[in-house]
Amino acid sequence: MDVSQIAENIQKQSAFIQDAQAEISKRIVGQKVLIERLIIGMLTGGHVLVEGLPGLAKTSTIQALSECLNASFHRIQFTPDLLPADVIGTLIYNPASAEFSVKKGPIFANIILADEINRAPAKVQSAMLEAMQEKQVTIGDTTYKLEEPFLVMATQNPVEQEGTYPLPEAQVDRFMLKVKVGYPDRESERAILEKVTESAPQDIKAVITPKDISEARQLVKMIYMDDKVKNYILDLVFATRDPKAHNVDLEGLIEYGASPRATIALSQASKAMAFIKGRGFVTPQDVKNIAHDVLRHRMHVTYEAEAEGLDADALVDRLLEQLPVP
Repeated sequence: MDVSQIAENIQKQSAFIQDAQAEISKRIVGQKVLIERLIIGMLTGGHVLVEGLPGLAKTSTIQALSECLNASFHRIQFTPDLLPADVIGTLIYNPASAEFSVKKGPIFANIILADEINRAPAKVQSAMLEAMQEKQVTIGDTTYKLEEPFLVMATQNPVEQEGTYPLPEAQVDRFMLKVKVGYPDRESERAILEKVTESAPQDIKAVITPKDISEARQLVKMIYMDDKVKNYILDLVFATRDPKAHNVDLEGLIEYGASPRATIALSQASKAMAFIKGRGFVTPQDVKNIAHDVLRHRMHVTYEAEAEGLDADALVDRLLEQLPVP
């Protein structure tokens, strides 16, 4: 199938994205970037971590998207006293039959909203690893496959907030994207005020089926990516590991760079971005648009960078400015 045929198929099969965005806008004002990133996660099967201060509609946006999807949805509220069994399930002993039976936990759903995921301790975070990476969980001696599509959309408050635990680095790396949510502008906040205080909440219709997602994922994989764009993705990732070799001014600012998962995620997310734009090919701009969300949680800055007031986003800015674009 050539690029024009892929683009034609995308035009036909991507209508559900516009439908979903229209449904979500019934309840959510703004948050265009967050909604787009959540849809990219859905199109690629990549988990999404959403970070922002309380009250910025992180949970509401994910719930609104889940209502657009005709699939099972569970919300797990992470708290300091949560146990791994509360997430994945456990074995229950039946005295009458002298046998154990399995009680499956809320992780058995298509869409998981892991709310305030960094308020739970390390044991619970570790319980999520197998589910997120292998799409399966082990209860007792038995492994259970999770149904497709399976997607974790997690929210977290900044680590500086009281009562939060930093997520283990191995788990953070499992998230394809980390999206930062900031305060709305004055115009958007006025629209929020009017929507919430002057009208009743509108129902959201389910406009996406699991079949839509499955077909869209197959199309996303077929989107054309030129060798020059592939090399640009590799340059971005390798420059986080060895800035000097790529003539990027980041020497001494990165403790260790992005993992190979970043390369895969940049490729998949760029293709999904092209799908959303209705194109059958990836442009360097698609890569640049998604680079912060893929790299910000995979680059660890040094104390020297922090002393200069530079965070991971600032370092990604330098990467995008200084690396040649094909």
